[in-house]
Amino acid sequence: MDRLDNTVRPYAWGSTTLIPHLLGTEPTGEPQAEMWMGAHPGAPSHTGRGTLVDLVDADPEKELGKAGVAKFGPRLPFLLKLLAAGAPLSLQVHPDLTQAREGYADEERRGVPLDAAHRNYKDTNHKPELICALTEFDGLCGFRDPVRAADLIDGLGVDSLKPYVDLLHAHPEEAALREVLTAILSADREDMARTVTEAAAACDRLGGPYTPYAALAHHYPGDPGVIAAMLLNHVRLQPGEALFLGAGIPHAYISGLGVEIMANSDNVLRCGLTPKHVDVPELLRIVRFEAADPGVLRPEASPDGEEVYETPIDEFRLSRYVLPEDSAVHDLTRDTAQILLCTAGSVRAGELTLAPGESVFVPAGEKAQVSGTGTVFRATVVA
Repeated sequence: MDRLDNTVRPYAWGSTTLIPHLLGTEPTGEPQAEMWMGAHPGAPSHTGRGTLVDLVDADPEKELGKAGVAKFGPRLPFLLKLLAAGAPLSLQVHPDLTQAREGYADEERRGVPLDAAHRNYKDTNHKPELICALTEFDGLCGFRDPVRAADLIDGLGVDSLKPYVDLLHAHPEEAALREVLTAILSADREDMARTVTEAAAACDRLGGPYTPYAALAHHYPGDPGVIAAMLLNHVRLQPGEALFLGAGIPHAYISGLGVEIMANSDNVLRCGLTPKHVDVPELLRIVRFEAADPGVLRPEASPDGEEVYETPIDEFRLSRYVLPEDSAVHDLTRDTAQILLCTAGSVRAGELTLAPGESVFVPAGEKAQVSGTGTVFRATVVA
């Protein structure tokens, strides 16, 4: 197996302390948002044999396994991350596989450059993702029941929001949510900025369930996404709990440290809480206007000690082992590639010792045994 040297991305929303605290290093004062583990060309992990991109390109079947290559092609189909949010990420959705392929082909036909600020589709893949909390973790996930959303917005006492409250009481549910989100994102920007300012003051004054939205408005003053966020479920994950985010589900991460795994894609449609491009018509085509419980996931334990976060996705499979002192050796050998990430304690992976934040790549079929005292996450595929 190969010890990984991973890149930390300094996005502006990143925490200055959460990743350094996990790694046991001194904060630099700069944001450290995401540490990427995988073969994404934007920041591939390095090994003593070259980057993971180099390894996979040189011999896909040796590194990924025959079954993995047959199902997903000659590429590592997932990207594993440590994600540390010190400020809210943009409110966003991801396309399904058909939408991604169609959207990419359309933008290619129209000659939209891949690096253009208004480009929506950077590749032909979907981007389902799973976030597992390492600390208390706040986020937004999926639409609330429209009546509950109406009650929350009405409680602000802001006159310019009354039409949205009335619309949310209309039927059917899907049409009500669609009409309100469309109205919020299509409103005159100056009028909406005044509404958001008034709503933010009310959130500050009221506190309680309004506290998360006051924080959003602090980071994104005047942004329509502050009001759009009130249509969504607010979720507070405890360590070990997770959220699965499928295609078309609006979501945003607000604060906390987590392990994130996703299909290897950059396709994002933004709804707000961002200075970046918001393509309202395309966004409304992708969003699933369905109210639902966010569905907090807890791992399902197997007899061998593996705790699996079950999802309907084959491109990734995330599990963890919580190893007590003097625990038995666990054999993790698989016929597909794996990345193992230590998040607590000291874990022995083969001949390598991993401290928190350290990781290894295990080629398909390579003997993989873990022991020690701590927690190790295992990322692989379902093939």
